[in-house]
Amino acid sequence: MNISPKLQDADAFYEQLLDAHSGLSRPESELLNARLILLLANQIGDARLLAECIVAARGDASLANAR
Repeated sequence: MNISPKLQDADAFYEQLLDAHSGLSRPESELLNARLILLLANQIGDARLLAECIVAARGDASLANAR
């Protein structure tokens, strides 16, 4: 799994993501996140790599909750 930055303009992507959530309720925002995750997972298409990403993301979330 490659964790080095690959986005050409991460700030623009983050702004697009925030804009997409603007005006949504929490359930609508969670549904948007779920749909986006599934679309991106489909683009990746590698089950092993996706599993590694889930483990990595879960580890990061665990660290954030421990603070």
